[in-house]
Amino acid sequence: MLDLDPSVAAQLHPVESVMARLSIGRSAVFELIRTGELRSVKVGRRRLVSESAIRQFIERLDHSSGPNAA
Repeated sequence: MLDLDPSVAAQLHPVESVMARLSIGRSAVFELIRTGELRSVKVGRRRLVSESAIRQFIERLDHSSGPNAA
């Protein structure tokens, strides 16, 4: 039997949740997905974004706006 710890279980977020997390609009989320800046998966007709993809996107933003950014 596989014992999963709920604190490390993968989470998939719908576009609406991603919009709220990143404080951006629906079109912006889909543009990030289209350009590959934000990874996503399609489950049925739904587009979902993993928690790790959201965190990686935010980390890239943090690094690109660091002290040496133009």
